Parts: sequence; structure tokens; C-alpha cells
Amino acid sequence: LKLQFLYLIASTTPLGPSLTMSITSNPNSTVLKATENDVQKMLACKVHMGTKNLTSHMERYTTARRKDGIHILNLHMTWEKLMMAARAIVAIENPADVAVVCARPFGQRAVLKFAQNCGVTAMAGRFCPGSLTNQKQEKFAQPRLIIVTDPRTDHQAITESAYVNIPVIAFCDTDSPLTHVDMAIPCNNRGKLAIGMMYWLLSREVLRMRNSIPRALPWEVAVDLFFYRDPEEVMKKEEEEKQAIAAPVVASTAAPA
Repeated sequence: LKLQFLYLIASTTPLGPSLTMSITSNPNSTVLKATENDVQKMLACKVHMGTKNLTSHMERYTTARRKDGIHILNLHMTWEKLMMAARAIVAIENPADVAVVCARPFGQRAVLKFAQNCGVTAMAGRFCPGSLTNQKQEKFAQPRLIIVTDPRTDHQAITESAYVNIPVIAFCDTDSPLTHVDMAIPCNNRGKLAIGMMYWLLSREVLRMRNSIPRALPWEVAVDLFFYRDPEEVMKKEEEEKQAIAAPVVASTAAPA
């Protein structure tokens, strides 16, 4: 039932029936196809790199296996699932009814930036049990769609969504369980660069389908803003900048008149 709902809302997005018909009927259409620049970005961020383990449900999304045992994901299927997920998100009339869950530290910054740009609800950090089922809880929410960064670490949100019949979109690696996942986006969900890149591509496509940004021009928001930043490195960099600014002042005051 939830899967039928996802396909239904994906087919009724603001693309319009005429544009949808032209895209599906014309095999040479490049409206929703990945550009060479997009593919290069995904390869640079190692979105295609899986793990040494492979579940039976994720086998269809792999293309090869390296000598060291790492499975390689099919980026073509990754892009197709990303476009379908964007259409499902756009079909929700109120963007706040879409919840994005991420308990992994590497993806929390990307989730917050995705929520800031697309207007969805972010649930970064530890997912409090009962947030979707216990009405007496302070953080109780009733979203129409849930996006999870990792089905293994965000299993509590997926379990509760199954209780209340909420569709789930998940970024899935080669060893991710697909129980109660309605739409799986195959990608590397462990690397901090890969997670940031996937959320950047998803947010850009959502804004393009909403006609918020033009498709012909590059998005002005840099992908670096979605990447995880180590707090210690940030503090160290700020201290170095302060010392660099204070050094000329000290030298000028110490110089003889």
C-alpha cells in the first residue's frame, strides 16, 4: 500500500502530465538524466563505493566486485532512484510534512542543510523512541514521508513508520536491510563526502522540480556546505585565523616610534 502511494505521488508531481509524457516517450530527452559533471562529482565523493558485505535485496544494484572484496554500485540506478525520490518529495504539498532522520554524525550537517534549503523537518541526532507513535511525547510528529540516511542506524524510525503506515525513503549501502523500506536509493551512506553529495543532489533536484531554481543554471549553493566538518579542525582553523590577524597588530605596536 505504501509503495503504491509512493508511485502515485511520484506520478502527480508538478512536472505536469505533458512534460512527463514527453520525457517518457522521448528516449533522447535529457531533462532528468545525469550530466557528466554530476557523475564526476559522485565518483569523486565515492558514492559508488559499497562494502564487502552484500544482502540479497541489494544485489540488483551492484555491477562489480573489486579484488579487495568491495562491491561497486550502479550509479545509473542510483540516479534513477534519486529522481524518483525527488518527485515523491515534491508531491507532498506541505514540505514540513517530510521528515529527514539521521543519527550518524557524518550526515547530520547534510540533513540540516537539506532541511534549510527544502523546508522539510530535520530530525538530526538520536531519534527519540515514540516520536511517531506516542502522542503524549513532546517531540511527537505525524509526517507524510520519512527519509532516513542509514536503515541500520535509523532502524527505530523505520520501525515506527511501519506501525503508522508512513512511506520510507532510505539511502542504502550494499549491506543495508530493506525491511519496511519503500524506496531504496543505492549509495555509499558511510562516507562523509558521499552523504553530503547525495543530499546536495537531492535538494537541488527538489528545488528544480518546484521551479525554485532554473535547471539551465548551476545551483549557487556549494556542495561543501553539506559536508561534515570536524569541530576540532574548525576550532583550530579559527585560532590560526585569529593569530594571523593579531600578528600584524602586535608587530606594529612593538615597533619603535
